[in-house]
Amino acid sequence: MPLSTPNKITDSQKIGIKFMRRPDLTFSKRLYIAATALSAMHNHQWGVITSMAKQFVVSRTYIYILAATLTETDSLLFGTTFQHTESRLAAFHYMLSLRLEGRCSIEAISTIMKRFEIKLDSTGSISEYLTYFGSLLPNTLSTNNNEIQLAVFLSDEIFSKNIPILVTVEPISSAILKIELADSRKAEDWKNHWKCIEENGYFAAYLVCDEGKGLCTAQKEALSDVIRQPDTYHAIAHRLGMWVNSLESAAYSAIEMEDERYKKLDSAKSDKVINKRIDQYEAAKKLADEKIELYEEFNSLYIAILEELKIFDKNGNLRDRKESEKNIEEYLSLIEILNHTKITKAVKKISNTIPELLNYFEVAKSIVTDLKALPIDLEAFQALCLAWQWKKGKIKAKKIKAKHFCAANEQDCLEYAVGYLQEDYDDVKEQIYKELNKIVQSSALVECINSIIRPYLNTSRNHIAQKTLNLIMFYHNHRRYVDGERKGKSPIEILTRKEQEKDWIELLFDVVKEKDPDFFASIS
Repeated sequence: MPLSTPNKITDSQKIGIKFMRRPDLTFSKRLYIAATALSAMHNHQWGVITSMAKQFVVSRTYIYILAATLTETDSLLFGTTFQHTESRLAAFHYMLSLRLEGRCSIEAISTIMKRFEIKLDSTGSISEYLTYFGSLLPNTLSTNNNEIQLAVFLSDEIFSKNIPILVTVEPISSAILKIELADSRKAEDWKNHWKCIEENGYFAAYLVCDEGKGLCTAQKEALSDVIRQPDTYHAIAHRLGMWVNSLESAAYSAIEMEDERYKKLDSAKSDKVINKRIDQYEAAKKLADEKIELYEEFNSLYIAILEELKIFDKNGNLRDRKESEKNIEEYLSLIEILNHTKITKAVKKISNTIPELLNYFEVAKSIVTDLKALPIDLEAFQALCLAWQWKKGKIKAKKIKAKHFCAANEQDCLEYAVGYLQEDYDDVKEQIYKELNKIVQSSALVECINSIIRPYLNTSRNHIAQKTLNLIMFYHNHRRYVDGERKGKSPIEILTRKEQEKDWIELLFDVVKEKDPDFFASIS
Protein backbone atom coordinates (compact mmCIF):
# COMPACT_ATOMS: atom_id res chain seq x y z
CA MET A 1 0.00 0.00 0.00
CA PRO A 2 1.24 3.51 -0.73
CA LEU A 3 2.47 5.32 2.32
CA SER A 4 1.14 8.63 3.51
CA THR A 5 3.28 11.76 3.22
CA PRO A 6 5.95 11.74 5.97
CA ASN A 7 5.81 14.19 8.83
CA LYS A 8 7.47 17.52 8.15
CA ILE A 9 11.12 17.55 9.21
CA THR A 10 12.10 20.34 11.56
CA ASP A 11 15.19 22.48 11.09
CA SER A 12 16.82 20.85 14.13
CA GLN A 13 16.35 17.43 12.53
CA LYS A 14 18.07 18.61 9.32
CA ILE A 15 21.25 19.59 11.18
CA GLY A 16 23.90 16.92 10.74
CA ILE A 17 21.76 15.08 8.22
CA LYS A 18 24.89 13.75 6.46
CA PHE A 19 26.23 12.09 9.62
CA MET A 20 23.25 10.59 11.47
CA ARG A 21 20.56 8.08 10.57
CA ARG A 22 17.23 9.69 10.02
CA PRO A 23 14.80 8.20 12.57
CA ASP A 24 11.84 9.24 10.41
CA LEU A 25 13.08 7.06 7.53
CA THR A 26 11.95 3.74 8.88
CA PHE A 27 12.74 0.42 7.24
CA SER A 28 9.30 0.29 5.60
CA LYS A 29 9.73 3.79 4.17
CA ARG A 30 13.16 2.96 2.79
CA LEU A 31 11.76 -0.23 1.26
CA TYR A 32 8.92 1.77 -0.25
CA ILE A 33 11.38 4.33 -1.72
CA ALA A 34 13.57 1.56 -3.21
CA ALA A 35 10.63 -0.35 -4.69
CA THR A 36 9.03 2.79 -6.16
CA ALA A 37 12.37 3.85 -7.65
CA LEU A 38 12.91 0.44 -9.23
CA SER A 39 9.42 0.46 -10.69
CA ALA A 40 9.92 3.95 -12.10
CA MET A 41 13.28 3.03 -13.62
CA HIS A 42 12.07 -0.15 -15.25
CA ASN A 43 8.94 1.54 -16.61
CA HIS A 44 10.90 4.66 -17.66
CA GLN A 45 8.67 7.00 -15.66
CA TRP A 46 10.31 10.43 -15.60
CA GLY A 47 10.24 12.66 -12.54
CA VAL A 48 9.37 10.00 -9.96
CA ILE A 49 12.82 9.86 -8.35
CA THR A 50 13.13 13.65 -8.24
CA SER A 51 9.66 13.88 -6.73
CA MET A 52 10.51 11.35 -4.00
CA ALA A 53 13.80 13.15 -3.29
CA LYS A 54 11.80 16.30 -2.55
CA GLN A 55 9.07 14.46 -0.67
CA PHE A 56 11.42 12.63 1.69
CA VAL A 57 14.12 15.34 1.72
CA VAL A 58 16.86 13.01 0.50
CA SER A 59 19.31 13.08 -2.41
CA ARG A 60 18.66 11.30 -5.68
CA THR A 61 21.92 9.40 -5.14
CA TYR A 62 20.53 8.01 -1.86
CA ILE A 63 17.45 6.76 -3.70
CA TYR A 64 19.60 5.07 -6.36
CA ILE A 65 21.65 3.39 -3.59
CA LEU A 66 18.45 2.06 -1.97
CA ALA A 67 17.25 0.78 -5.36
CA ALA A 68 20.59 -0.93 -6.05
CA THR A 69 20.55 -2.55 -2.59
CA LEU A 70 17.03 -3.88 -3.18
CA THR A 71 18.11 -5.25 -6.56
CA GLU A 72 21.04 -7.13 -4.98
CA THR A 73 18.81 -8.47 -2.23
CA ASP A 74 16.21 -9.64 -4.71
CA SER A 75 18.90 -11.41 -6.71
CA LEU A 76 20.24 -13.21 -3.61
CA LEU A 77 16.84 -14.24 -2.25
CA PHE A 78 14.94 -15.06 -5.43
CA GLY A 79 17.60 -15.40 -8.13
CA THR A 80 16.04 -12.54 -10.08
CA THR A 81 18.32 -10.38 -12.21
CA PHE A 82 17.45 -7.18 -14.01
CA GLN A 83 19.11 -7.13 -17.39
CA HIS A 84 17.73 -3.94 -18.81
CA THR A 85 20.91 -1.93 -19.33
CA GLU A 86 21.93 -3.55 -22.59
CA SER A 87 18.45 -3.42 -24.11
CA ARG A 88 17.99 0.19 -23.04
CA LEU A 89 21.33 1.23 -24.47
CA ALA A 90 20.34 -0.47 -27.72
CA ALA A 91 17.07 1.50 -27.63
CA PHE A 92 18.99 4.76 -27.24
CA HIS A 93 21.23 3.79 -30.17
CA TYR A 94 18.16 3.12 -32.31
CA MET A 95 16.30 6.31 -31.45
CA LEU A 96 19.40 8.50 -31.90
CA SER A 97 20.38 6.84 -35.18
CA LEU A 98 16.88 7.00 -36.62
CA ARG A 99 16.32 10.59 -35.53
CA LEU A 100 19.67 12.12 -36.48
CA GLU A 101 21.05 9.87 -39.23
CA GLY A 102 17.73 8.64 -40.60
CA ARG A 103 16.00 12.02 -40.03
CA CYS A 104 12.83 10.16 -39.04
CA SER A 105 9.93 11.75 -37.21
CA ILE A 106 9.20 10.68 -33.63
CA GLU A 107 6.15 8.75 -34.86
CA ALA A 108 8.21 6.90 -37.48
CA ILE A 109 10.88 6.01 -34.90
CA SER A 110 8.20 4.61 -32.61
CA THR A 111 6.73 2.50 -35.42
CA ILE A 112 10.13 1.08 -36.39
CA MET A 113 11.12 0.30 -32.80
CA LYS A 114 7.81 -1.45 -32.16
CA ARG A 115 8.25 -3.53 -35.29
CA PHE A 116 11.59 -4.83 -34.04
CA GLU A 117 10.38 -5.12 -30.40
CA ILE A 118 12.85 -2.55 -29.09
CA LYS A 119 12.14 -1.15 -25.63
CA LEU A 120 11.19 2.49 -24.98
CA ASP A 121 9.16 2.51 -28.17
CA SER A 122 6.42 4.96 -27.18
CA THR A 123 6.44 8.41 -28.79
CA GLY A 124 6.44 9.96 -25.32
CA SER A 125 9.53 8.08 -24.19
CA ILE A 126 11.41 8.74 -27.42
CA SER A 127 10.62 12.45 -27.31
CA GLU A 128 11.53 12.76 -23.62
CA TYR A 129 14.86 10.95 -23.95
CA LEU A 130 15.91 12.88 -27.06
CA THR A 131 14.95 16.14 -25.37
CA TYR A 132 16.87 15.14 -22.25
CA PHE A 133 20.02 14.34 -24.26
CA GLY A 134 19.72 17.73 -25.96
CA SER A 135 19.36 19.46 -22.59
CA LEU A 136 22.80 18.17 -21.56
CA LEU A 137 24.48 19.58 -24.66
CA PRO A 138 25.65 23.17 -25.25
CA ASN A 139 24.55 25.32 -28.18
CA THR A 140 28.07 26.78 -28.50
CA LEU A 141 31.27 24.95 -29.39
CA SER A 142 34.20 25.43 -27.00
CA THR A 143 37.93 25.13 -27.60
CA ASN A 144 39.98 22.66 -25.60
CA ASN A 145 41.64 23.82 -22.38
CA ASN A 146 40.43 27.43 -22.79
CA GLU A 147 42.60 27.91 -25.86
CA ILE A 148 42.09 30.89 -28.19
CA GLN A 149 41.53 29.97 -31.82
CA LEU A 150 40.97 32.20 -34.84
CA ALA A 151 38.26 31.10 -37.24
CA VAL A 152 36.27 32.40 -40.18
CA PHE A 153 32.75 33.23 -38.99
CA LEU A 154 30.11 32.39 -41.55
CA SER A 155 26.87 33.71 -40.08
CA ASP A 156 23.31 33.60 -41.36
CA GLU A 157 19.70 33.01 -40.35
CA ILE A 158 17.55 29.93 -40.90
CA PHE A 159 13.82 30.13 -40.25
CA SER A 160 11.44 27.77 -38.50
CA LYS A 161 8.20 29.29 -39.74
CA ASN A 162 8.72 32.91 -38.67
CA ILE A 163 11.15 32.15 -35.85
CA PRO A 164 14.81 32.86 -36.68
CA ILE A 165 17.57 30.38 -35.92
CA LEU A 166 20.94 32.15 -35.75
CA VAL A 167 23.82 30.01 -37.04
CA THR A 168 27.56 30.57 -37.24
CA VAL A 169 29.65 27.99 -39.09
CA GLU A 170 33.40 27.59 -39.58
CA PRO A 171 33.42 27.00 -43.37
CA ILE A 172 36.66 25.06 -43.80
CA SER A 173 35.64 22.28 -41.42
CA SER A 174 31.87 22.95 -41.73
CA ALA A 175 31.68 22.78 -37.90
CA ILE A 176 28.77 24.65 -36.32
CA LEU A 177 30.22 27.08 -33.76
CA LYS A 178 26.85 28.17 -32.42
CA ILE A 179 23.18 27.59 -33.20
CA GLU A 180 20.38 29.26 -31.30
CA LEU A 181 16.65 29.79 -31.47
CA ALA A 182 16.16 33.55 -31.20
CA ASP A 183 13.26 35.92 -30.65
CA SER A 184 14.56 38.25 -33.37
CA ARG A 185 17.56 38.81 -35.65
CA LYS A 186 18.39 42.34 -34.65
CA ALA A 187 21.91 43.68 -34.18
CA GLU A 188 21.82 43.05 -30.43
CA ASP A 189 20.96 39.39 -30.99
CA TRP A 190 23.94 38.93 -33.31
CA LYS A 191 26.28 40.83 -30.97
CA ASN A 192 25.34 38.52 -28.09
CA HIS A 193 25.65 35.52 -30.43
CA TRP A 194 29.26 36.37 -31.39
CA LYS A 195 30.15 37.38 -27.84
CA CYS A 196 29.15 33.92 -26.61
CA ILE A 197 31.32 32.28 -29.30
CA GLU A 198 34.29 34.40 -28.22
CA GLU A 199 33.72 33.51 -24.56
CA ASN A 200 34.09 29.88 -25.62
CA GLY A 201 37.46 30.47 -27.27
CA TYR A 202 36.74 31.17 -30.95
CA PHE A 203 37.51 34.62 -32.37
CA ALA A 204 36.67 35.89 -35.85
CA ALA A 205 39.51 36.11 -38.37
CA TYR A 206 36.97 37.60 -40.74
CA LEU A 207 33.20 37.50 -41.15
CA VAL A 208 31.19 36.25 -44.12
CA CYS A 209 27.50 37.18 -44.22
CA ASP A 210 24.80 38.63 -46.45
CA GLU A 211 23.49 42.19 -46.42
CA GLY A 212 21.00 41.63 -43.59
CA LYS A 213 20.48 44.84 -41.62
CA GLY A 214 20.97 43.19 -38.22
CA LEU A 215 24.15 41.40 -39.32
CA CYS A 216 25.73 44.48 -40.88
CA THR A 217 24.92 46.73 -37.93
CA ALA A 218 26.19 44.14 -35.44
CA GLN A 219 29.46 43.79 -37.35
CA LYS A 220 30.08 47.54 -37.27
CA GLU A 221 29.41 47.67 -33.54
CA ALA A 222 30.93 44.41 -32.30
CA LEU A 223 33.42 43.24 -34.96
CA SER A 224 34.52 46.55 -36.45
CA ASP A 225 38.16 45.41 -36.52
CA VAL A 226 37.25 42.31 -38.51
CA ILE A 227 36.93 42.31 -42.32
CA ARG A 228 33.36 41.66 -43.40
CA GLN A 229 33.03 39.70 -46.62
CA PRO A 230 29.61 40.17 -48.26
CA ASP A 231 28.15 37.00 -49.67
CA THR A 232 29.11 37.24 -53.37
CA TYR A 233 26.35 34.76 -54.24
CA HIS A 234 23.61 36.90 -52.71
CA ALA A 235 25.25 40.10 -53.93
CA ILE A 236 25.67 39.05 -57.58
CA ALA A 237 24.35 35.64 -58.57
CA HIS A 238 21.17 35.84 -56.50
CA ARG A 239 20.26 39.30 -57.78
CA LEU A 240 21.36 39.00 -61.41
CA GLY A 241 21.56 35.27 -62.10
CA MET A 242 17.80 34.83 -61.95
CA TRP A 243 17.44 37.19 -64.93
CA VAL A 244 19.52 34.99 -67.24
CA ASN A 245 16.86 32.28 -67.42
CA SER A 246 14.05 34.82 -67.33
CA LEU A 247 15.36 36.81 -70.29
CA GLU A 248 16.21 33.63 -72.20
CA SER A 249 12.66 32.32 -71.72
CA ALA A 250 11.25 35.67 -72.84
CA ALA A 251 13.43 35.56 -75.98
CA TYR A 252 12.28 32.03 -76.88
CA SER A 253 8.64 33.02 -76.33
CA ALA A 254 9.08 36.00 -78.64
CA ILE A 255 10.72 33.76 -81.27
CA GLU A 256 7.76 31.37 -81.09
CA MET A 257 5.36 34.28 -81.51
CA GLU A 258 7.33 35.51 -84.55
CA ASP A 259 7.19 32.01 -86.06
CA GLU A 260 3.47 31.78 -85.37
CA ARG A 261 2.84 35.15 -87.07
CA TYR A 262 4.93 34.10 -90.05
CA LYS A 263 2.94 30.88 -90.58
CA LYS A 264 -0.31 32.83 -90.62
CA LEU A 265 0.82 34.95 -93.59
CA ASP A 266 0.03 32.18 -96.11
CA SER A 267 -3.58 31.84 -94.98
CA ALA A 268 -4.43 35.53 -95.58
CA LYS A 269 -6.60 36.21 -98.69
CA SER A 270 -7.67 39.85 -98.82
CA ASP A 271 -5.22 42.74 -99.05
CA LYS A 272 -6.54 44.12 -95.79
CA VAL A 273 -5.86 40.87 -93.89
CA ILE A 274 -2.50 40.40 -95.62
CA ASN A 275 -1.37 43.89 -94.64
CA LYS A 276 -2.61 43.39 -91.10
CA ARG A 277 -0.76 40.10 -90.70
CA ILE A 278 2.41 41.53 -92.22
CA ASP A 279 2.28 44.31 -89.64
CA GLN A 280 1.74 41.74 -86.89
CA TYR A 281 4.65 39.65 -88.14
CA GLU A 282 7.00 42.62 -88.38
CA ALA A 283 6.01 43.74 -84.87
CA ALA A 284 6.60 40.20 -83.55
CA LYS A 285 9.98 40.02 -85.37
CA LYS A 286 11.02 43.37 -83.97
CA LEU A 287 10.04 42.28 -80.45
CA ALA A 288 11.89 38.97 -80.86
CA ASP A 289 15.03 40.74 -82.06
CA GLU A 290 14.86 43.08 -79.06
CA LYS A 291 14.38 40.20 -76.61
CA ILE A 292 17.23 38.22 -78.16
CA GLU A 293 19.53 41.23 -78.08
CA LEU A 294 18.61 42.02 -74.47
CA TYR A 295 19.28 38.42 -73.39
CA GLU A 296 22.59 38.08 -75.25
CA GLU A 297 23.95 41.43 -74.03
CA PHE A 298 22.86 40.84 -70.44
CA ASN A 299 24.17 37.27 -70.39
CA SER A 300 27.59 38.28 -71.74
CA LEU A 301 27.88 41.10 -69.17
CA TYR A 302 26.76 38.80 -66.34
CA ILE A 303 29.35 36.16 -67.30
CA ALA A 304 32.01 38.89 -67.47
CA ILE A 305 31.15 39.99 -63.92
CA LEU A 306 31.40 36.40 -62.68
CA GLU A 307 34.83 36.13 -64.29
CA GLU A 308 35.99 39.18 -62.34
CA LEU A 309 34.91 37.49 -59.09
CA LYS A 310 37.34 34.63 -59.74
CA ILE A 311 40.55 34.89 -57.76
CA PHE A 312 42.86 33.75 -60.57
CA ASP A 313 42.93 34.75 -64.23
CA LYS A 314 43.16 32.25 -67.08
CA ASN A 315 46.95 32.01 -66.59
CA GLY A 316 46.75 31.24 -62.88
CA ASN A 317 47.81 34.71 -61.74
CA LEU A 318 46.11 36.45 -58.83
CA ARG A 319 43.76 39.14 -60.11
CA ASP A 320 44.28 42.74 -59.09
CA ARG A 321 41.46 43.81 -56.80
CA LYS A 322 41.23 47.42 -57.99
CA GLU A 323 41.17 46.38 -61.63
CA SER A 324 38.43 43.81 -60.97
CA GLU A 325 36.36 46.36 -59.04
CA LYS A 326 36.73 48.85 -61.91
CA ASN A 327 35.69 46.24 -64.49
CA ILE A 328 32.66 45.15 -62.44
CA GLU A 329 31.50 48.75 -62.11
CA GLU A 330 31.82 49.24 -65.88
CA TYR A 331 29.85 46.07 -66.60
CA LEU A 332 27.13 47.16 -64.18
CA SER A 333 26.93 50.54 -65.93
CA LEU A 334 26.46 48.75 -69.27
CA ILE A 335 23.70 46.64 -67.77
CA GLU A 336 21.93 49.81 -66.63
CA ILE A 337 22.06 51.08 -70.23
CA LEU A 338 19.92 48.09 -71.22
CA ASN A 339 17.13 50.06 -69.56
CA HIS A 340 15.35 47.17 -67.82
CA THR A 341 13.65 48.70 -64.75
CA LYS A 342 13.84 45.71 -62.41
CA ILE A 343 17.38 44.77 -63.40
CA THR A 344 18.50 48.38 -62.96
CA LYS A 345 17.08 48.31 -59.43
CA ALA A 346 19.13 45.16 -58.68
CA VAL A 347 22.26 46.80 -60.14
CA LYS A 348 21.95 49.77 -57.78
CA LYS A 349 21.86 47.39 -54.80
CA ILE A 350 24.95 45.58 -56.08
CA SER A 351 26.79 48.90 -56.56
CA ASN A 352 26.35 49.62 -52.85
CA THR A 353 28.28 46.45 -51.97
CA ILE A 354 31.25 47.09 -54.31
CA PRO A 355 33.49 48.71 -51.64
CA GLU A 356 33.45 45.46 -49.60
CA LEU A 357 32.50 42.90 -52.22
CA LEU A 358 36.07 41.85 -53.05
CA ASN A 359 37.49 41.86 -49.52
CA TYR A 360 38.39 38.20 -50.00
CA PHE A 361 41.08 39.33 -52.47
CA GLU A 362 43.07 40.64 -49.49
CA VAL A 363 42.90 37.23 -47.81
CA ALA A 364 43.83 35.57 -51.11
CA LYS A 365 46.78 37.93 -51.60
CA SER A 366 48.23 37.01 -48.21
CA ILE A 367 47.77 33.26 -48.78
CA VAL A 368 49.19 33.30 -52.31
CA THR A 369 52.22 35.30 -51.15
CA ASP A 370 52.98 32.66 -48.52
CA LEU A 371 52.45 29.79 -50.96
CA LYS A 372 54.79 31.32 -53.53
CA ALA A 373 57.57 30.82 -51.01
CA LEU A 374 57.28 27.06 -51.56
CA PRO A 375 60.25 25.59 -53.45
CA ILE A 376 58.25 24.66 -56.57
CA ASP A 377 58.17 25.80 -60.18
CA LEU A 378 55.98 28.87 -60.78
CA GLU A 379 54.11 27.25 -63.67
CA ALA A 380 53.28 24.22 -61.51
CA PHE A 381 52.03 26.57 -58.81
CA GLN A 382 49.83 28.48 -61.26
CA ALA A 383 48.45 25.21 -62.65
CA LEU A 384 47.47 24.05 -59.17
CA CYS A 385 45.83 27.41 -58.41
CA LEU A 386 43.77 27.10 -61.59
CA ALA A 387 42.94 23.47 -60.78
CA TRP A 388 41.67 24.56 -57.36
CA GLN A 389 39.54 27.26 -58.97
CA TRP A 390 38.03 24.80 -61.44
CA LYS A 391 37.26 22.47 -58.55
CA LYS A 392 35.37 25.28 -56.81
CA GLY A 393 33.49 25.87 -60.04
CA LYS A 394 32.57 22.19 -60.19
CA ILE A 395 31.15 22.34 -56.65
CA LYS A 396 29.10 25.46 -57.42
CA ALA A 397 27.81 24.25 -60.80
CA LYS A 398 24.20 23.09 -60.77
CA LYS A 399 24.03 21.50 -64.21
CA ILE A 400 25.75 18.19 -64.97
CA LYS A 401 27.25 19.53 -68.21
CA ALA A 402 28.86 22.43 -66.34
CA LYS A 403 30.18 20.10 -63.63
CA HIS A 404 31.79 17.84 -66.23
CA PHE A 405 33.33 20.85 -67.97
CA CYS A 406 34.89 22.12 -64.72
CA ALA A 407 36.07 18.64 -63.75
CA ALA A 408 37.77 18.16 -67.13
CA ASN A 409 39.58 21.49 -66.83
CA GLU A 410 40.68 20.71 -63.28
CA GLN A 411 42.11 17.40 -64.43
CA ASP A 412 43.99 19.07 -67.31
CA CYS A 413 45.61 21.52 -64.89
CA LEU A 414 46.53 18.75 -62.45
CA GLU A 415 48.13 16.65 -65.20
CA TYR A 416 50.16 19.70 -66.21
CA ALA A 417 51.36 20.15 -62.61
CA VAL A 418 52.32 16.45 -62.29
CA GLY A 419 54.88 16.87 -65.03
CA TYR A 420 56.73 19.47 -62.96
CA LEU A 421 56.29 18.07 -59.46
CA GLN A 422 56.67 14.30 -60.06
CA GLU A 423 56.88 12.50 -56.67
CA ASP A 424 56.16 15.72 -54.72
CA TYR A 425 52.84 16.22 -56.49
CA ASP A 426 50.47 14.77 -53.86
CA ASP A 427 51.97 16.64 -50.90
CA VAL A 428 52.22 19.97 -52.74
CA LYS A 429 48.69 19.71 -54.15
CA GLU A 430 47.26 18.92 -50.71
CA GLN A 431 49.06 21.86 -49.11
CA ILE A 432 48.03 24.37 -51.79
CA TYR A 433 44.39 23.21 -51.83
CA LYS A 434 44.26 23.32 -48.03
CA GLU A 435 45.53 26.92 -47.87
CA LEU A 436 43.38 28.16 -50.74
CA ASN A 437 40.30 26.67 -49.08
CA LYS A 438 40.69 29.37 -46.44
CA ILE A 439 39.48 31.92 -48.99
CA VAL A 440 35.72 32.18 -48.44
CA GLN A 441 33.57 34.23 -50.82
CA SER A 442 30.03 33.30 -49.87
CA SER A 443 27.82 31.96 -47.11
CA ALA A 444 26.67 29.11 -49.34
CA LEU A 445 27.73 26.59 -46.69
CA VAL A 446 24.96 27.86 -44.43
CA GLU A 447 22.55 26.68 -47.12
CA CYS A 448 24.10 23.23 -46.68
CA ILE A 449 23.52 23.48 -42.93
CA ASN A 450 19.98 24.60 -43.70
CA SER A 451 19.50 21.47 -45.84
CA ILE A 452 20.71 19.39 -42.87
CA ILE A 453 18.38 21.04 -40.36
CA ARG A 454 15.35 21.45 -42.63
CA PRO A 455 14.23 17.75 -42.53
CA TYR A 456 14.09 17.94 -38.70
CA LEU A 457 11.99 21.10 -38.96
CA ASN A 458 9.70 19.37 -41.43
CA THR A 459 9.24 16.27 -39.28
CA SER A 460 8.63 18.50 -36.25
CA ARG A 461 6.00 20.52 -38.12
CA ASN A 462 8.39 23.47 -37.75
CA HIS A 463 8.02 23.43 -33.96
CA ILE A 464 11.62 22.93 -32.90
CA ALA A 465 13.17 23.52 -29.48
CA GLN A 466 16.66 24.67 -28.55
CA LYS A 467 17.39 21.27 -27.00
CA THR A 468 16.73 19.63 -30.38
CA LEU A 469 19.03 22.13 -32.09
CA ASN A 470 21.74 21.28 -29.54
CA LEU A 471 21.41 17.61 -30.44
CA ILE A 472 21.51 18.35 -34.18
CA MET A 473 24.63 20.48 -33.72
CA PHE A 474 26.40 17.77 -31.71
CA TYR A 475 25.52 15.14 -34.31
CA HIS A 476 26.67 17.30 -37.23
CA ASN A 477 29.96 18.26 -35.61
CA HIS A 478 30.87 14.69 -34.65
CA ARG A 479 29.47 12.63 -37.53
CA ARG A 480 31.89 11.46 -40.22
CA TYR A 481 31.41 12.47 -43.84
CA VAL A 482 30.91 9.49 -46.14
CA ASP A 483 31.95 11.22 -49.37
CA GLY A 484 33.42 14.43 -50.76
CA GLU A 485 36.71 16.07 -49.86
CA ARG A 486 35.96 15.64 -46.13
CA LYS A 487 35.30 11.89 -46.49
CA GLY A 488 36.14 9.87 -43.37
CA LYS A 489 36.54 12.99 -41.21
CA SER A 490 34.17 14.72 -38.85
CA PRO A 491 33.87 18.53 -38.78
CA ILE A 492 35.31 18.61 -35.25
CA GLU A 493 38.36 16.61 -36.39
CA ILE A 494 39.07 19.03 -39.21
CA LEU A 495 38.56 22.05 -36.95
CA THR A 496 40.69 20.83 -34.02
CA ARG A 497 43.10 18.69 -36.08
CA LYS A 498 42.72 15.97 -33.46
CA GLU A 499 41.59 12.45 -34.28
CA GLN A 500 38.11 11.48 -33.16
CA GLU A 501 38.39 7.93 -31.88
CA LYS A 502 34.73 7.22 -31.06
CA ASP A 503 31.44 7.25 -32.91
CA TRP A 504 29.27 10.31 -32.27
CA ILE A 505 26.74 8.32 -30.21
CA GLU A 506 29.46 7.00 -27.89
CA LEU A 507 30.72 10.56 -27.49
CA LEU A 508 27.21 11.66 -26.64
CA PHE A 509 26.96 8.93 -24.00
CA ASP A 510 30.25 10.20 -22.54
CA VAL A 511 28.67 13.64 -22.15
CA VAL A 512 25.61 12.10 -20.48
CA LYS A 513 27.83 10.20 -18.04
CA GLU A 514 29.73 13.39 -17.22
CA LYS A 515 26.66 15.61 -16.78
CA ASP A 516 24.40 13.02 -15.15
CA PRO A 517 26.47 10.20 -13.62
CA ASP A 518 23.33 8.55 -12.28
CA PHE A 519 21.54 8.33 -15.62
CA PHE A 520 22.91 5.02 -16.86
CA ALA A 521 22.94 3.64 -13.32
CA SER A 522 19.24 4.40 -13.15
CA ILE A 523 18.49 2.19 -16.15
CA SER A 524 20.49 -0.82 -14.94
